[in-house]
Amino acid sequence: MWFILALLSAIFAALTSILAKIGIDGVNSNLATAIRTVVVVIMAWGMVFLTNAQNGISEISKRSWVFLILSGLATGASWLCYYKALQLGEASKIVPIDKLSVIITLVLAFVFLHEQFTIKSLIGCILIGVGTLVMVL
Repeated sequence: MWFILALLSAIFAALTSILAKIGIDGVNSNLATAIRTVVVVIMAWGMVFLTNAQNGISEISKRSWVFLILSGLATGASWLCYYKALQLGEASKIVPIDKLSVIITLVLAFVFLHEQFTIKSLIGCILIGVGTLVMVL
């Protein structure tokens, strides 16, 4: 099931980039990000109430609150930079650079989460990096 959800995530992310590039034409990138964020907030809270998960709020630890807030700040910074980049450049070049986050995530997961970094991971990172350079140049 995780594979199907991950694949759907990739498809929706691709749609996000194309739809954003079309929609951002003539719109301030920060305003566009704010509009997108409001839609995401409504959708996310809709899913919380649809699945009756709202009762779990009181069970969230202080540590989890801190890291969820930090994650939200990182997401916001990412979206602001992404939309500004989309406004200034070509989606076909911006998206591959944005996906360098895969390499960065693997390295951070190794350093901070102590996840395995195998030879397969290293080869994958090199291929993603080289592939990104080929697509952007």
